[in-house]
Amino acid sequence: MPRKVALDTDQGDVKARFRRAQAFQKLGRFDQAFLDAQRCAQLEPKNKAFQDLLRQLGAQIQQKSAQLNSTDARVQQMFSLLLDPSTKECDRQKAAQNLVVLSREEAGAEQIFRNDGVKLIQKLLQSKLEDVVLSALRTLVGLCTGHQSRTMAIVNELGMEQLCAVMGSGASSVSLAACHLLQVMFEALTEGMKREIRGKDEAILPEPSKELRSMLRHLLEMMPASNVSGPGRDSAINLLVKQVPRNSLKNPDNSLTLWVVDQGLKKILEVAGTVPEISEGPPLTDNSHMSCSVLLSKLYDDLKSDKERENFNKLCEEYVQQHFSRPGLDGKLRAIQTVSVLLQGPSDVGNRTLEMSGMMDAVISLCASEDVTHQQVAVEALIHAAGKAKRASFITANGVSLLKDLYKKSENDRIRVRALVGLCKLGSAGGTDFSMKQFAEGSTLKLAKQCRKWLCNETLPPTSRRWSVEGLAYLTFDADVKEDLVEDKNALLAMFDLAKSEDKTVLFAVGSTLVNCTNSYDVEKPDPQMVELAKYAKQHVPEEHPKDAPSYVEKRLVKLLEAGVVSALVCMVKQESPALTEACRECIARVFLALVERQEDRGTVVAQGGGKALIPLASDNTDAGKIKAAQALAKITITSNPEIAFPGERIYEVVRPLTSLLRLECTLLQNFEALMALTNLAGINDRLRQKIIKEKAVPKIEGYMFEEHDLVRASATECMCNLVLNTEVQKLYLATGNDRLKLLVLYSGEDDGRLRKAAAGTLAMLTAEHPELCARIPGTTTHWLEIVQALLLSEIPDLRHRGVVIVQNMIQAEKSLAEKLIESEALEILSVLAKGGEGMPDAVSKIAQNCLDKAMEYGIIRNREEKEKSSGTEP
Repeated sequence: MPRKVALDTDQGDVKARFRRAQAFQKLGRFDQAFLDAQRCAQLEPKNKAFQDLLRQLGAQIQQKSAQLNSTDARVQQMFSLLLDPSTKECDRQKAAQNLVVLSREEAGAEQIFRNDGVKLIQKLLQSKLEDVVLSALRTLVGLCTGHQSRTMAIVNELGMEQLCAVMGSGASSVSLAACHLLQVMFEALTEGMKREIRGKDEAILPEPSKELRSMLRHLLEMMPASNVSGPGRDSAINLLVKQVPRNSLKNPDNSLTLWVVDQGLKKILEVAGTVPEISEGPPLTDNSHMSCSVLLSKLYDDLKSDKERENFNKLCEEYVQQHFSRPGLDGKLRAIQTVSVLLQGPSDVGNRTLEMSGMMDAVISLCASEDVTHQQVAVEALIHAAGKAKRASFITANGVSLLKDLYKKSENDRIRVRALVGLCKLGSAGGTDFSMKQFAEGSTLKLAKQCRKWLCNETLPPTSRRWSVEGLAYLTFDADVKEDLVEDKNALLAMFDLAKSEDKTVLFAVGSTLVNCTNSYDVEKPDPQMVELAKYAKQHVPEEHPKDAPSYVEKRLVKLLEAGVVSALVCMVKQESPALTEACRECIARVFLALVERQEDRGTVVAQGGGKALIPLASDNTDAGKIKAAQALAKITITSNPEIAFPGERIYEVVRPLTSLLRLECTLLQNFEALMALTNLAGINDRLRQKIIKEKAVPKIEGYMFEEHDLVRASATECMCNLVLNTEVQKLYLATGNDRLKLLVLYSGEDDGRLRKAAAGTLAMLTAEHPELCARIPGTTTHWLEIVQALLLSEIPDLRHRGVVIVQNMIQAEKSLAEKLIESEALEILSVLAKGGEGMPDAVSKIAQNCLDKAMEYGIIRNREEKEKSSGTEP
């Protein structure tokens, strides 16, 4: 009878169950075999065969478990599942995810690398399944992160051709993942070059500059390649923007930039000069030209000498001249398009190419072309040329009538919207100066109304709607236009939707428009005497628009918040694109600072993600942008609970931006707000106090304790009051040869209530933690006793409380100190405080009584009374 049938008939058939356990063991199904053997042993506990089988199975299960848990087995298992075409989709996805997780652990990454994992990943990269390719790229990210030697081996084994081919593929998610991998590789190699060589293993590593140059060469070759997708090319440009120019001008080595200019500038200009509608150039996206402008600008700014800049100019002029001099319109259009891109990037170079013989005439004449594409290229060049004052005056004289004709007579909205932007740009030449009107009264409002109309027209392509935002960016210098825009909620929502869209070129225009609407640009108020002098001399004096008054600005901020401006700004910060330039980041930081100006609006900003978005803005920005973002963080930290506003580890990232405001270059208001914010952080936990110390903020805070301004001095002392809870700060006060303790004693006697409270609180904590400091207080100043007594007699309960704590600490520290205190008027004051009464806190009365009890314990009070009696009986 078969074993299964036998067991179905009789569950107690030990022989059948034992045979089945042996069969399961042979098949490798140890868990089922163990259950059967265990049942047999329960039925016949003394059977030696059953006990032996149980021991064997236990050992085999442990061995199998260890094998399954070992990294090698897991790696092999993942690869076999991924490479097997018969694997189920759900299993393949799990295997891919597990491989990525393994690669993020150092042990897992090393095992993948040592077990020919790179060759297996190479096979995965050739897969036609997007998920598998993504997993392969993410696994490589894990292998390369922070590891120079592995990165060099992977670059050499895979080859940049394959990685660039993957990045240039059509799938945007794959292209982005490949871009991220190459960025990690760049960082691993460049960090490896900076790190000091320690130990034999690192000393024998070859120099990674060869691999770096190879990677850059392949990225440059991707520029003009027709088989590279638009998103892939944008990713390559993004990598060049991030990796080639120096991060800091303090670094003297700009050799990578010089190499890229010599080897690849003309390849970059090939992309810049491509007009997708007419020339057989590489595929582009809407962001490609703007990304090129940013790259060219970064390269030009990284040049150190006039000779290097002249070479850059010469190469650009040669390229433009080469195409401009070709017969036919295609070459001229390519030249004009290149000039447009240069004007948006290194504008000095763009102006030089624009001044080439015949260039401006060609632009003007092509504006009148019947071909829409020709018109579009020429009008865009005209708009960008109007950015400089000398060009603006030339175009105002020669181009305004042309732009007006295009705006009024063209049947194509693509041309009309661009002509409108040109008019907007020329109409805003006076900036915020109310008296410098370029156009007739009401014309600016009409232009702005048309811009808003096109902005809300969803039938127009996103590029045309983006141009309408460009127009508003210029027109919103006028306060009337600002008012109309914030009243038009549909236009605001349309603008915010564009800011969140795939078109990254709109970011700066949206940022500029919002800066204008919130009046968050810097305004220097002229000296009234100089204004009067200028009027007397009949010189022009700028006038502020009545609607730029603070009351109007406040109302505009409220309307922007109601329309959802914070979520739009948060999305803008998250964009990974060269279009999110430092200038654009500065605009966003300025707007955030304006939005948190009112205390009641800060909760809304934090709830919609503003706090999180400000942290990267405070580290990656222009110098002005960093300060604005840091000040916005300070305002949030002052009035909100920091643990809620910046949850988890994010709260520790706020310390550095706040510390950066403790500089002489910053205003006293910024210093004050930073100190207030740091005070709140220092009061939360010791890890935060340690972080503040690590950022070298303590000496700066001590410096501000000497500031003449009462509020700044008091806030610095309050911050120190919270910091002395840390043992490292306490050691500063324990050290001899400085006046730190003296300053606290003197400040405890000042007139400023906040300053006295903070200084007395610090003194109370220090004397409680370190009684030895009590003996040093009389040596700080001859007025120490008066200061202590003044604290005890204060009408402010908090000061009185701090005073009795200091006295208690001193009395408990040394008998001699207790004698000095009791011999003074302090005894009478303590006696009154100990009695309590109406308005006297119980805590103060209790501490005062403790002081008297300790004095009695020393025998000071009794001795004093006896002395008084004996002196009274003498003749």
